[in-house]
Amino acid sequence: MQDAVKVFEFIRFGGLVTAFFMLVGVWIAGNLLAKFLLRLGERFNDRRLQIQQIGTFVRFMLYIGGFIGAVLASFHLSEEMVFALGGTIAVTIGFAFKDLAASMIAGLTILIDRPFQVGDRVSFDGYYGEITTIGLRSVRLTTLDDNLVTIPNNKFLVEVVSSGNAGELNMLVQTDFFIGIDQDIARAKHIVADAITTSRYAYLQKPWVVLTSQIVHQNYFAIRLRAKVYVNDVVYEKALETDVTERVLEGFQKSNISPPAILYRARPDGVQGA
Repeated sequence: MQDAVKVFEFIRFGGLVTAFFMLVGVWIAGNLLAKFLLRLGERFNDRRLQIQQIGTFVRFMLYIGGFIGAVLASFHLSEEMVFALGGTIAVTIGFAFKDLAASMIAGLTILIDRPFQVGDRVSFDGYYGEITTIGLRSVRLTTLDDNLVTIPNNKFLVEVVSSGNAGELNMLVQTDFFIGIDQDIARAKHIVADAITTSRYAYLQKPWVVLTSQIVHQNYFAIRLRAKVYVNDVVYEKALETDVTERVLEGFQKSNISPPAILYRARPDGVQGA
């Protein structure tokens, strides 16, 4: 009972209202900042990722500052209080908020270590999409089919994460095409190369290539033509893939280049065989 009374002595009940409005103000300021930076990024598209990354760091610091300010407004921080709370409330809060504290520390680690940044195309735990927010507790990833995935920050400390563009606007995109092993490979490769170099979404300041290999595709022997080219902006990843694919298939059709199929050869005795 005496411990409880001592705890109440350290609480600034008048400051609780101030702390509440302080937290609400920080939340509103964070949302307004996010909207402002989103519009700014749309206006200066070539600096969009840098603006988002700066905004993430500022919001993170804003939230931490608001939390600290709310604590200072709500409690009389003295040496006596520290010892009193250390024996009672501190342990309870520690167990109750250990996951939150771990996520906050992990979020700070992500901002410093930068395994990925806001705007990156990331693969994590079976999900692939764009990092839209790095918050105090979690990271939000929007998949290419517009699903929002929320992942606790501390997950990224123990799991493997892959970033496709690592903070840059351009990113390597890989697209495969399959033709029969008896088709005109040189012509097919030329069609793929032409589709890459004439696409308005391709970033040709970085090397591009069309790789050829023989594989088994859907139980058929086939020639795989793998187009590897950088897209000029990650938001056009699927637009580049669609543009190149449509024009390659149209070129294949005009040049009578066929997909993989079972081949029949004539045996020396004149009998047809596989």
